[in-house]
Amino acid sequence: MADRYGNDVLAGDWRKPKRGRAVETPAEYGAVVEEVETDFVGEIVKVDRDLYTVTLEDRRRKRRTFPLGPGFLLEGRPVILTPPVVAVTAPKPSRTASGSVAVADARARVARASRIFVEGRHDAELVEKVWGDDLRIEGVVVEYLGGVDDLADHLRDFEPGPQRKVGVLVDHLVTGSKEARIAESIRRSAVGQHVLIVGHPFIDIWQAIKPDRVGLAEWPQIPRSIEWKKGICQHLGWPHRDQADIARAWKRLLSTVSSWSDLDPALLGRVEELIDFVTAE
Repeated sequence: MADRYGNDVLAGDWRKPKRGRAVETPAEYGAVVEEVETDFVGEIVKVDRDLYTVTLEDRRRKRRTFPLGPGFLLEGRPVILTPPVVAVTAPKPSRTASGSVAVADARARVARASRIFVEGRHDAELVEKVWGDDLRIEGVVVEYLGGVDDLADHLRDFEPGPQRKVGVLVDHLVTGSKEARIAESIRRSAVGQHVLIVGHPFIDIWQAIKPDRVGLAEWPQIPRSIEWKKGICQHLGWPHRDQADIARAWKRLLSTVSSWSDLDPALLGRVEELIDFVTAE
């Protein structure tokens, strides 16, 4: 049976305007709005935050200024115009990751003839992450050797000289080590005056990262019968079955480094020494 009285007029939100309720909307430049009291339609061309006003320009280039707030239609819907959101630009860092004064908008310098050699890929990636900005400004290229055993051959091919200096960063450069003997032989060679070999005491560059970055009080002692990096991963509970696992472990470890403060001072001074050597005029 049909309802002779129809729907209840008080049911639902009967106070809601036909065009919907006004919502706050930023007064973005270029938006076209209508001021409802004057029916003036125009593009937003100016917003004055101090006076809290908005200026509209119609198609005849006539302009009118209205107070910000309610009383506008945007695409037929009521809006409350508010000042546009101002994007906050993050301040540029004043220091590089190595702690040097950052040079804003600096362009990389053309690479020098001089070079810095490091033993492996991980060494190169760590140096790049912390000293990369400095090296680009100075025009210094870092190359990795794949081990220090063939350093003499690399130097012979490179032909160091007064304008082609070579700085070399060596792992585990301690008295009596194989690395120390190689370094000493090169110092005594004909190119020794153009080559600076420095090193850190760590078995591997991994140890140059402060152990607390991965939750350790100190780096563990790994038996010589176990490959060092695999032993470290095993101690940390990380996968270490193959080289892919080791590569992922290194990326995980490298991600804990954001600046010089994450590294042991024994490495910091050596890298700075090499940069000074190869950039000295």
